[in-house]
Amino acid sequence: MGSISVRLRDLVSLTIGTLLLVHLNACSGDGPPGYEPPKQAEEIGKASLWLTTGDRSKLLNQETDIPITKLDDSSLPAITLSLEDKKQHIEGFGAALTGSAAYLIQQKMNPSQRHALLQELFDPGVGIGLSYLRMTIGSSDFSLSDYTYNDLPHGQTDYNLERFSIEKDREDVIPVFREIINIAPNLKIMGSPWSPPAWMKTNNNLRGGKLKPEAYEVYAEYFVKYIEAFQAEGITVDAVTVQNEPLHFTAGYPCMEMNSEEQNVFIRDFLGPKFKSKGISTDIILYDHNWDNTHFAISILNDPETREYVSGSAFHGYAGHVDATGIVHSSHPDKGLYFTEISGGEWATNFSDNLQWNMSNIFIGTTRNWSKNVLMWNLALDQDFGPKNNGCQNCRGVVTINNNNGQVTRNVEYYSLGHFSKFVRPGAWRVGSNTSGNMDGIEHVAFSDQSGKKVVVISNNNNEAKELKVKADGGQLIYNLPAKSVITLVWN
Repeated sequence: MGSISVRLRDLVSLTIGTLLLVHLNACSGDGPPGYEPPKQAEEIGKASLWLTTGDRSKLLNQETDIPITKLDDSSLPAITLSLEDKKQHIEGFGAALTGSAAYLIQQKMNPSQRHALLQELFDPGVGIGLSYLRMTIGSSDFSLSDYTYNDLPHGQTDYNLERFSIEKDREDVIPVFREIINIAPNLKIMGSPWSPPAWMKTNNNLRGGKLKPEAYEVYAEYFVKYIEAFQAEGITVDAVTVQNEPLHFTAGYPCMEMNSEEQNVFIRDFLGPKFKSKGISTDIILYDHNWDNTHFAISILNDPETREYVSGSAFHGYAGHVDATGIVHSSHPDKGLYFTEISGGEWATNFSDNLQWNMSNIFIGTTRNWSKNVLMWNLALDQDFGPKNNGCQNCRGVVTINNNNGQVTRNVEYYSLGHFSKFVRPGAWRVGSNTSGNMDGIEHVAFSDQSGKKVVVISNNNNEAKELKVKADGGQLIYNLPAKSVITLVWN
């Protein structure tokens, strides 16, 4: 009887306890009186995120998608996009397929290595999707030799250009361009001369000197024949600059002096009219030298006749400050700005420092200052920083190709380019954006396109992580940027 009484007592206690618990839950909900569970932000989309860190633990890695939620009133530092504020159209991102780069790709890689590299460089689905290349019209400081398309024995001339020939470029440049165009048929190409043929120059030499006044007409025709010859090879030249670095003319490689007054006359009275009469649609771009001189471009654009032939001005980043292009834009906002050359090199080997410098000065810096493209210098060099042609002795390519086995090393320039070229496709435009809160050490630029895709590139140059939000279209996303990092955010 005793054991039965204990079991009955336990059963009664359990029943009473259960009833009491049900009563309390019915009266009070799932928590104590007044308790409300935290509200979860309503997710309205997701953004893809790609990350590179200065310590190289992440190299253009795709990370977990970031939720996009409805705007809240949290006080994080913020980047706010103004999607209706459309700035310049973007024409592309890339580098220069110099003679040296073409030689390495064509001669020092086997066909499978070459195809794999070019797919990685130019197919945005497979790799970083470069969309713009610069080529040298004849040789440069990164060619296997000095040459133009009309070289003659000393003392001879050819004012009818009967001996014009691009045969030298059939060895490496043309085959590599063709293979690239098969991968990226909409590739944009810009041509830049380092020197006219020697017989057209005052010193009869590819190095130094000026263009003879009596050769202005034939040199304009030389540009036409160059464009037509490459077009016949299936290679469309979309733009030309008149002279690479016209204020640097004492080098040990092909070069020529051409001041702003001379360039103005050449474009206004010869090159522009020649293109027009021959039906050449290739853009003419002036200057093509450093940020430290804005007068050169502005003075030519001030000529009402010349400016009708000119699409814009090109700049290099070896001297001066990136806001120079913004100054030129302010003077002539209807004309394009182009960034056409900068090289990394062994004078700066710290990956993290180079990544941040590239973002601040070259990629974020130039696009925020109205540049329609961003081009690095050599697409590829070898492990000895060549082949060289009496120019820079320790320049670095976007990639390094080992000339013994064809193996590829991707340099900081590759990842810097990739954060833009893979995502910001030709035809997109930069959009307005502003910041609020403490954004010290943070830089950014934003883009959009006709499909509604948004792209924001943000760099964090601080030694610690930085949490911030990006706001657009009534939504927001929040991310904690690692120290010394770059991210690209993409969403529709």
